[in-house]
Amino acid sequence: MSNSADSPGTGSTGSGPARRLRFRPVRILTAAVFALAGLIFFTSFNTAKGTDIRTDSSLLKLSDLIQERSRKNKELDESNAALRGNVESLAESDDGSTKAQDERLSGLEKRAGTQKLTGRAVTVTLNDAPPNATAKLPGYPEPQPDYLVIHQQDLQAVVNALWQGGAKGIKVMDQRLISTSAVRCVGNTLILQGRVYSPPYKITAVGDPGKLQQALAASKAIQTYMVYVNVYGLGWKVTDDGPVTLPGYSGTVDLHYAKPVE
Repeated sequence: MSNSADSPGTGSTGSGPARRLRFRPVRILTAAVFALAGLIFFTSFNTAKGTDIRTDSSLLKLSDLIQERSRKNKELDESNAALRGNVESLAESDDGSTKAQDERLSGLEKRAGTQKLTGRAVTVTLNDAPPNATAKLPGYPEPQPDYLVIHQQDLQAVVNALWQGGAKGIKVMDQRLISTSAVRCVGNTLILQGRVYSPPYKITAVGDPGKLQQALAASKAIQTYMVYVNVYGLGWKVTDDGPVTLPGYSGTVDLHYAKPVE
């Protein structure tokens, strides 16, 4: 029996088919590579369509939409506050209530955060680190991007510490917090009661300045944050503002929850 398929040195009768069998997979592979390259080129061209795919216009449009909705919510909050003031003025003119009832209602409104609050205040300012920040102390790794931005837990740590320090009222940026307020971050932006904010973030609390600052220093979460302040340059500033008037909460106080589909 001939062993021509395994021996390239045999006669012409067996060598021809063997050569064809060896080269055929190479030709198929080459054709597949060119076909794949063409498919990639076409897909890239169809995706880009002559634009810079590094700057996705859809993301820019989404960002613009979020900012526009935030501005609209601010206008609605201001309009709602004005209408609420008019309603309260009309109600006070002839509501049939006694002086004691009015005082009790006023006290409840103050505790709920819907009325202005004046008193000595402390403001905490948090900010992202510089984008080119490096580790300032030996023994720490070079920063990841996640190390250089303010996170939701950082803001929540400050708010919780101020409440524990006896704060009578707290304002985050330009909005008063109430019992249903949620401090949430998406990426490096803060979303609070339908409005969007970018750093630096300012949190102002009315109360005893000494007790408020002691509560900030005693917070374990803030102590962890201070490591990133000292090592990577995250922003941290605490100021005694003296007398400050916090605005009353002007948004809706209704609770919203999911309902099953009928």
